[in-house]
Amino acid sequence: MKYTVSTEIALPRETVVQLLADPAHLPKWLRGLVLHEPLNGKHGELGTKSRVVMQMGKRKIECTETITRREPADLHEIPKGGVVHFDREIVSKGTWSAVRDRLAEAGPETTLWESESEYRFSSVMMRLVGLLMPGAFRKQSEQHMQDFKRFAEQGKDVREETD
Repeated sequence: MKYTVSTEIALPRETVVQLLADPAHLPKWLRGLVLHEPLNGKHGELGTKSRVVMQMGKRKIECTETITRREPADLHEIPKGGVVHFDREIVSKGTWSAVRDRLAEAGPETTLWESESEYRFSSVMMRLVGLLMPGAFRKQSEQHMQDFKRFAEQGKDVREETD
């Protein structure tokens, strides 16, 4: 299963990249995040493996995230007009996924964030979920992206929301 989601963020690309790259901000916009800890390397750097725990309703999902691409490596030296690439593989029980994020200048004060996701399922249960509810994966990706947009543009923290 593959899909792409995107949004425009009313901030310069350099600002958006710095906010996305800072692990201190993850809990503010990554809804359901319980833990994101590097097992080796430094957060966000190429080759770093991290243990990630997410709370989804009453279920906790644990996975391993590996950074497979980060260009440019130094996020303080982004060439004018260049695209920032941030790719990762995420493996959990019964599921492998790859997420390929691209951040480009949409204007002088606007960033276009495109995120391509690919999923492969190895367990019968996850194959059924993928077949019966493919929209749920896309909806979750869109939710994370919109949560980040609200955090970046307005300072909204998902932990402070009331349902």
